[in-house]
Amino acid sequence: MKFINYLESIAGISIYPLASLLIFSIFFAIASLWAFKADKKMVDHISRIPLDNDDIHSL
Repeated sequence: MKFINYLESIAGISIYPLASLLIFSIFFAIASLWAFKADKKMVDHISRIPLDNDDIHSL
């Protein structure tokens, strides 16, 4: 018996893919809004953290 047959036999299993898609969509929308509304200086500073060795000790 295939794995999909086991999943089809579970009552109410169809809500999980829908719930996971909803959670992902909400997270993606919030992350996109933050990316577009974030302060450009902060984003520039965050993008340079891996390249700056001097900033490690100031944190």
